Formats: sequence, structure tokens, C-alpha cells
Amino acid sequence: MSIKELTVCRAAFRRTGGTTARRARPPARTLCRVNATDRTPADLLTSALAADPGRPLVTFYDDATGERVELSVATFANWVAKTANLLQGDLSAGPGDRVALLLPAHWHTAVWLLACSSVGAVADVAGDPAAADVVVSGPDTLDAARACRGERVALALRPLGGRFPQTPEGFLDYAVEVPGQGDRFAPFAPVDPQEPALVVEGREFSGAEVVERASAQAGSLDLTGPGPRLLSGLPYDTWEGLSAGLFSPLAVGGSVVLCRNLDRLDEDGLAQRIESERVTAVRR
Repeated sequence: MSIKELTVCRAAFRRTGGTTARRARPPARTLCRVNATDRTPADLLTSALAADPGRPLVTFYDDATGERVELSVATFANWVAKTANLLQGDLSAGPGDRVALLLPAHWHTAVWLLACSSVGAVADVAGDPAAADVVVSGPDTLDAARACRGERVALALRPLGGRFPQTPEGFLDYAVEVPGQGDRFAPFAPVDPQEPALVVEGREFSGAEVVERASAQAGSLDLTGPGPRLLSGLPYDTWEGLSAGLFSPLAVGGSVVLCRNLDRLDEDGLAQRIESERVTAVRR
């Protein structure tokens, strides 16, 4: 329940006379579990979009290139919808299909994780391309990605989502293909939250497990209070990195400052970033 909804419920409680009045009639339903309808990571994004589409969700830094990108909930959701349409429509991926993500901790990776959840495909982080139906590769893993006998997508990971100067042979260039995709997405088949949704470090999680674990770990990540903002320099190839760098902030209405190559930033620079980005928690 949102703060606004909780305030309305409290006001109604006072108007009806509190506990004395409640004894004379069936109890009113005043509280519910936060995000009670959120059963998959894609559901978390839908709820965030309904709650406050304009707030920042993912702010990305690459300290090797100086890149900074800030995506609001609405902008991030638009990228997810376009990517899900590409995945479902052009790449023919559906529930249960395995998508190997050979990508670093990057805002594009976060988009692909939520796009897979939207379609019902299994996001296999750093997975075996030879066992995947689709592979999504950054520029440094193209040779390994060629082991995939299914569809192959390449991301240049250049600032502002730039494309490759020349599309790698045997791949689709994501930056070329995604802009023309639809801004709204609807899955061809319902997504079952109990089915596999994520594989990381060889461990498989259902969509429901991702949501439950992300919500449960928010406290240990210091994601408390209104609008928590976590700076993460962790890689995305572990559950800890995925939780801190995307899923837990999303689950509790927070946001993430996702930093690639954070080891290139000195302590003074890190302190300045924490202050300027209004960071409330750090994991690196």
C-alpha cells in the first residue's frame, strides 16, 4: 500500500470511531501486503510505472568512458517494451526459451533482464551460448556467442546506445533493430510466475522467487525509508550483483546508481558521486 493509500485508510479509521465502531460491523480491510500483485520482475516494473513514472530508476556510469545515463521509470519501461517486442516478435522467443546474456553490469543488461521476464523467457546470465535459444552479447564476447545455433544479438554498449560501425557477421545489431519496435508490449502467452525466469551462477530461480528474494533482501542492502537509492559497483554475474544492481531497489520503490569500472574512480570521486546522486546505500 502506498503512503497516500495508508493515509486515506487512517483517516477513514478515525472517522468511523476506531476499534469501538469496528466491533459493530465487519472489519474494514485497511492494510495489504506491499506489491501484493507483483509476481514476476516484470510486474515490479509495471507497479513502478503506475506509481511514479517520472522518477529516476536506473542511473548508469561507466568510469572507463565517462558515460552517464539516467533513465526514469517511464523511459526504462519503454526500452523494456521495445526489447520484449524484439525478443518475442523478431526473435520468436517465448515462455521457457533460454536467453544467454553475455553482458556486463550495464543499463542495457537491466533492460534485457526485464524484457525476458516480460516474455517469459529464461534470462541465463553469463550462460552457455551453445545451450541457448537466443544469445545477447556485448562486443567483448562475440566469439563465444557464435556457439549459439539460434538467434544472435550484439550490443556495442556505446554511449547513448550507439550502434556498431559495422554489424558483426552473424548478429543483429540491437541498436539498429530496437528503435522501430512497438512502445507497448503484450505477451502472446501468459507468464507463469512459478516457471524458471533467471539463471545465475548455475542456479535457477522462478519469477516469483526473484521477487520474493529481492524484497526480502532489501533490508540487508539498507534500502529503507522513502525512495532509497543504492549505488552498486558489483558485477551482474552473481545474485548479489543482480539484487543490489536492479531487483531489490525495484522491489521496494527505490532506484539504483549502477557503476561499471568503478575501480577507476578514486575515493574522493566516489564521495562526490554519492553526494551528487543522493545515494543512501553503497555496495561494491
